[in-house]
Amino acid sequence: MTLPKSPDAFRTISEVAQELDLPQHVLRFWETRFKQIKPMKRGGGRRYYRPEDVSLLKGIRHLLYSEGYTIKGVQRILKEQGNRFVAAVANGEVTLSVEAEEGEKQAVPVSELTKAPRREAADGDDLGKLQAALTEMLECKRLLDQVR
Repeated sequence: MTLPKSPDAFRTISEVAQELDLPQHVLRFWETRFKQIKPMKRGGGRRYYRPEDVSLLKGIRHLLYSEGYTIKGVQRILKEQGNRFVAAVANGEVTLSVEAEEGEKQAVPVSELTKAPRREAADGDDLGKLQAALTEMLECKRLLDQVR
């Protein structure tokens, strides 16, 4: 019977891959795309990941697979917000929301999500535009369904 590792212990690539439910080659590929991922390498090229490396990898995985970011998008977030921010996203300490005006995702502390959103009444012109857009989308769906 093996004892569980301490949370502060280094992890092998196979342990990290299993924890993140990813193939090992994906982790090696991410090392080439994200300079922030720097596992310690021992003899024979064996990789050992520190706990902060694993947290960062969890954040990258979340942004890529759950939030739908591209590699370039995650690279930009890492550059602008830093490693701790990306790790915090994976831990649920912050989340990303879409900013309506800019169309870009922005960081929002989870505590802010519990506040009721401020609603503004839409005027008749806005409602008309929304209804026209909905009608057009429904027509597109109908045409796509016919092709299938």
